[in-house]
Amino acid sequence: MEIIIKPTAAELAVVAAEAICEVYADNPAAVLGVATGSSPLPIYQELSLRVQAGSLSLRHAKAFQLDEYVGLPQDHPEAYHNFIRREFASITDIDPNQVYGEDGLAADLLEECRRYEQAIVDAGGIDIQILGIGVDGHIAFNEPGTSLNSLTHPAVLTAQTRRDNARFFSGDIDKVPTHALTQGVGTILRARKIVLLATGANKADAVRDMVEGPVSISCTGSALQLHNNVKVLLDEAAAAKLERQDFYREIYANRPQGAWLGL
Repeated sequence: MEIIIKPTAAELAVVAAEAICEVYADNPAAVLGVATGSSPLPIYQELSLRVQAGSLSLRHAKAFQLDEYVGLPQDHPEAYHNFIRREFASITDIDPNQVYGEDGLAADLLEECRRYEQAIVDAGGIDIQILGIGVDGHIAFNEPGTSLNSLTHPAVLTAQTRRDNARFFSGDIDKVPTHALTQGVGTILRARKIVLLATGANKADAVRDMVEGPVSISCTGSALQLHNNVKVLLDEAAAAKLERQDFYREIYANRPQGAWLGL
């Protein structure tokens, strides 16, 4: 992991966007993994600015969602395919028909998961994946206890996750779905590069466990320690409980300019 600590989410979004632009400079048809929730929104805004400025184009790109709620109507504003189209596709130049997600209304959810996993493989895999992390250390909807080898699968959402997501449902936890379809930890680890953004003091425990704790199903984000091309982007509050902050700052300050570090 390369740990990057900056004061604001806006500054972190610039670092993330630079990493994504680097991928698309090499391959205009690269496959982007997109995430939902509040964490990636500054990244999407930064990508939009670069598309408008002409320094980035996603016209030839494909994108795959991390996850989707089970059972929400197609037109529900919090269905993740609507979130991604609203917050990402509509503000960039990517073809909306090239943005793919799991079908949370599929009659056979296991078959839908197999289909989606194969679709990612058929596209050549994810070139760069955007991630956030939950307060309990989960990535995508891989809740604590999920196998670190898991592929796309149906997931039961914990009460903690549903409480955290209730803010998107008028604060009513009873409106938050109890199940989702999600890329597995193993699916995520197949991405060639990963950018994870976490901000706020409520993420500090999860960040500490992800970066400095043991690799464990208790914190599925800790599996990212096994990947050799991960940028972990943190504000000061999210990084507050890391014991080796000075080391991470020194490594970042002395890295080769623009380089991905496989540490």
